[in-house]
Amino acid sequence: MIIAFIGLGTMGAPMAKCLAAVGIDLCVYDIDARACAAFSDTPNCRIAASPCDAAKNARVLITMLPESHHVYDAILGEEGAIGSLVPGAIVVEMSTGSLPDLKILETALLARGVRLVDAPVGRSPKEAANGSLLVLAGGAESDLTEVAPLLKILGNEIIYNGPLGSGLKMKLVNNYMSMIGMAMTAEVLNVAQVLGLDLKQTVRVLQSTPAGQGQINTNYPKKVLNGDISPDFPLRLGLKDIGLGLTLAQSAGAPTPLGLASQQMFLLAGPWGRAHQDCTAMLHLFSDLSGPTSLQNETNEITL
Repeated sequence: MIIAFIGLGTMGAPMAKCLAAVGIDLCVYDIDARACAAFSDTPNCRIAASPCDAAKNARVLITMLPESHHVYDAILGEEGAIGSLVPGAIVVEMSTGSLPDLKILETALLARGVRLVDAPVGRSPKEAANGSLLVLAGGAESDLTEVAPLLKILGNEIIYNGPLGSGLKMKLVNNYMSMIGMAMTAEVLNVAQVLGLDLKQTVRVLQSTPAGQGQINTNYPKKVLNGDISPDFPLRLGLKDIGLGLTLAQSAGAPTPLGLASQQMFLLAGPWGRAHQDCTAMLHLFSDLSGPTSLQNETNEITL
């Protein structure tokens, strides 16, 4: 079976080489000629002249590109892969793009009898090179079963998340949390710095507490996600502490945009009758604001 691989960037190049290393017949393409040239000596590998050329005779096409419009151009644009994909072929979209664009791609491919699964990945280029990526897959189970042997070459953990788009949703939820955490960490370390604290010592302290270890790893699993919102540390005290922290940070001139936004959520705990519940009941507060949801039942337990 010939596999086409489009997108030979930071993640795509080591992923493609990982496939070639196990003897898979590969046809690769990238808009950057230098990226293609790096595959000139790769065994079992042909360098294509275009996406359309790459997809010739391929039963599976893998795309690993920076943004949705790159995927659109590679598959649906001029000289796009859709020009040579045969009915019954499968496109494995491994980029991190937008859900509406994925649906547009699905519609276009279905019209040609081509199947689509989404399988964005987590971890770094190092894991891409040694085949130990986290693969977050979505699509028809039969299609994913068909491409599973390829995904298992690329990743040591394959998680099926549901219908098409579910893998992308999971990846975006992960990255959403990651980017909020990035900004939160920067805000907190800057507050410490402005207050004159030693940053190395601050990091050491934070790494030893749930604040730095992450609530998703510490309090949430044993409290709200376990159906327990009895107050180990109630939301009303959380409101007190975030207020004290904000006052201290602002008195030193440190910007606190995330702290202020979080304080607004803690302020809502009183009107919503949750001030005396555990701080992890913040999840229920967000659920209250979202409206009816499958996450929460009448006893405030999480259904997973």
